[in-house]
Amino acid sequence: MTLNEQFGNIDIYLFDQLLRGRIPPGTRVLDAGCGSGRNLVYLLREGYEIFAADADPAAVDRVRRLAAALAPALPAGNFRAEPIEAMSFPDGCAGAVLSSAVLHFARDDAHFDAMLRGTWRALAPGGLLFCRLASSIGMEHRVRPIAGRRCLLPDGSERYLVDEAMLLGLTEALGGALADPIKTTVVQDQRCMTTWIVRKHL
Repeated sequence: MTLNEQFGNIDIYLFDQLLRGRIPPGTRVLDAGCGSGRNLVYLLREGYEIFAADADPAAVDRVRRLAAALAPALPAGNFRAEPIEAMSFPDGCAGAVLSSAVLHFARDDAHFDAMLRGTWRALAPGGLLFCRLASSIGMEHRVRPIAGRRCLLPDGSERYLVDEAMLLGLTEALGGALADPIKTTVVQDQRCMTTWIVRKHL
């Protein structure tokens, strides 16, 4: 089996968390904004109990097909076409929640807050939130504000951008603690992607 077959196109920073034992086998994992399931291949193959939601029904259909091939015992109802701010999964249902390239699509502050709190609600006490999202960190003078935190990036995309102070404030307000320092990848003159990993207080 090739590495790509085993891990799919997994986010490298999520792979790092797996290598460090932060999401041990047996963990219930919810992918909030799963897209086509790029981060789920290894987890499905290794027998994790997987749940996923995405507002795009076509994306959820792709994840259902992926799960049927790699983990056929999982119920199709684990994969739901619904926005993350209105997920129907129970409170505290998952020991790890993934939010990869999702929150920066927020329309405004209220939408961002609803998306984040919908995601956080599903995380069990002691659980781990793995979040990757666009930020202004390291490119503060290269982004052009449009409205509030919605900005035009040099790559031509429009995103809701966070910064370090906001993430630190949210960590405390949510009732969590950083599991890792905030880390940002600056793609030369294009965009910044920040990794925000939070452990929910017991």
